[in-house]
Amino acid sequence: MIAAALYRLLMTAASINIRRTRVLPVFMALAAFAGCHNAAAEEVLRVGSKRFTESYILGEILTQTAAAHSGAEHRQGLGNTAIVFEALKAGSIDVYPEYIGTIDLEILKHKTPTTLAAINRELAPLGLGAAVNLGFNNTYALAMRAADSEQRNIHSLSDLARHAELKLGLSHEFLGRADGWPGLMQRYALPQQPRGLDHGIAYEALANRQVDVIDIYSTDAKIRKLGLQVLQDDLHYFPRYDAVLLYRLDIASRFPQAWRALQGLEGRITATDMIAMNAAVELDGKTFSEVARSYLSKDKTNDARRTGFWGKLFDENSWRLTRQHITLVLLSVAAAAIAGIPLGIVAAFVPRLRQGVMAIVGILQTIPSLALLAMLIPLLGTIGTAPALIALFLYALLPIVRNTCIGIGQVPAGLRLAALGLGLTRWNRLVYIDLPLAMPVILAGLKTAAVMSVGTATIAAFIGAGGYGERIAIGLALNDHEMLLAGAIPAAVLALATQLLFELLERAMQRNRFG
Repeated sequence: MIAAALYRLLMTAASINIRRTRVLPVFMALAAFAGCHNAAAEEVLRVGSKRFTESYILGEILTQTAAAHSGAEHRQGLGNTAIVFEALKAGSIDVYPEYIGTIDLEILKHKTPTTLAAINRELAPLGLGAAVNLGFNNTYALAMRAADSEQRNIHSLSDLARHAELKLGLSHEFLGRADGWPGLMQRYALPQQPRGLDHGIAYEALANRQVDVIDIYSTDAKIRKLGLQVLQDDLHYFPRYDAVLLYRLDIASRFPQAWRALQGLEGRITATDMIAMNAAVELDGKTFSEVARSYLSKDKTNDARRTGFWGKLFDENSWRLTRQHITLVLLSVAAAAIAGIPLGIVAAFVPRLRQGVMAIVGILQTIPSLALLAMLIPLLGTIGTAPALIALFLYALLPIVRNTCIGIGQVPAGLRLAALGLGLTRWNRLVYIDLPLAMPVILAGLKTAAVMSVGTATIAAFIGAGGYGERIAIGLALNDHEMLLAGAIPAAVLALATQLLFELLERAMQRNRFG
């Protein structure tokens, strides 16, 4: 189906006058089509969350609480603070769980902690507010193996400064936060050079002695399980990180009943509750939604657990994730074909433009995917399908443009002259001679772009576009290898299926040509 659709688009591209091609309106129409379901669900309260266990759980608690009074959806695992906050400002989500210290020092860039009233005065011009203290403080800390702590007599962060030989593995967000490593290093004069680790695998790296010290959240469930020593913040560097709701101010008028229900969560979640919920997911294998449902119903006897690998691979979300992934790949490659084939033709016939065209599409290919997605969110004012489609479209251009240029360039010059001698116009020669002869090479470029897009599309889950990357993000957050495989294997199978479909199409074209 994918190959046939792309083939029809390729034939359509061949019949369009290059001088009249307008790529952007076509692409934006595709993006609008892909995101049309969002418009239909405009009045659904959208809850966001970051990509770590506690945020997933709190996001589920908010979603289930609001769902009893209005439509609600959870845009889960949107990435780090910068991405989810941009999504909130843009109106792509309405509320998400955040921490006072993060709002104060990371988002508003204050040098020292301020009051909640001062925070809200600065947020108000953005149409945002912070309220509903959920009841627990999840501060940052550094931790190490208890045995090493005793052996080296390290019990505080000041003690850590005397041991330059220790290997620190810190989360990437902590390394870059204003209230993270840069300030901590200065306050305690720490000599170590840390390495960046995803928070989900840091505990395993510590247990395997690959690192000696990691950053942790005080409500992490694995602290107690692994018997870690949390180092005392003896110079009081870290501020309080009381969990609150960061929300759009219009939520009260748009969803009055749901907002009153969310306000009812004030002070209800203790640190002990949060540690237990984190443990239920990370240690007992329950899903985020099960843990949230159990907490809200206070049904502590609920012993539902995530099933094994096959259950995760073929769960109730399988069709939704497959549909989202195929949509991202199909629309982005189709748009890239509509733009890239004419660009390749221009590059082939206008030598003075060739270097510039190839340089531009080559540079686009080198932009890191997460960086590109992070830049597109404030530019477009939204998360989800639209920025993901544009990013995939840009990455798919290079093989299509390059192969079109090469394929056209391989058409014998004598054949072109003969065609003109027979009275064909340059346009007719392009349609009936150049493009048909270059078709195998162009199709190979489309195949490369499509297969690459299947893999790259997994990154789209980090901005709420769904697809198999959603499972990969959850697997990383939980260090759950089965969940990682449940996302990676379908993506690999889809890539192989895409390649097979293009190969079948190539064979069919060869039979038609020579048979």
